[in-house]
Amino acid sequence: MFTITDLEQLQAEHPEWQMELVDGSVLVMGPSDYESEEIGAELIRLLANWVRPQRLGRVTGSSAGFILPSLEEDVKEADKLKRNLRAPDVSFVRADRLKRTKRDFVELVPDLMVEVKSKSDRLKTLQEKIQLFLQLGSTVGILIDPDELTLTIYRLNQEPIVLQDNDKLTLPDLLPGWELTVSELWPPVFE
Repeated sequence: MFTITDLEQLQAEHPEWQMELVDGSVLVMGPSDYESEEIGAELIRLLANWVRPQRLGRVTGSSAGFILPSLEEDVKEADKLKRNLRAPDVSFVRADRLKRTKRDFVELVPDLMVEVKSKSDRLKTLQEKIQLFLQLGSTVGILIDPDELTLTIYRLNQEPIVLQDNDKLTLPDLLPGWELTVSELWPPVFE
């Protein structure tokens, strides 16, 4: 059973590794395929270009770690060290929830979390990660699937909404006035 302290020590010894802590086990994440990373970077750019000038909050990429609360209400002090540390591919945290940035992992759940399916990812695993974040307090979870050219929006206790092509993604409760045409996320072809 590893703790967050153990994970921090492993990261100090292996800074090139990207890791998450899930139920006491360390998951070493492999690099993303190029297309998935390009899609994630484009979403970060488009989000940050809207969020930052309006001072709505913070946008981060796949290396930003979140120390998650437990789903159990009655957590013993010793078990607090065993909490999960997860890193969505793209995250947004409202300004009122994180007024100052931290030089450490943050102990909160992002308001928006996004997973971009890599070539080797399993959809079920990504959907379970999104559901966990929603149960812990995220407002919206998004799954981007480059294989199917879809973007699926998840909210707690609601049916997922699948967008594609020229459909518009809007999140008025988190990002008032922002919209994204799904096809803008797909990498261009240069000929």
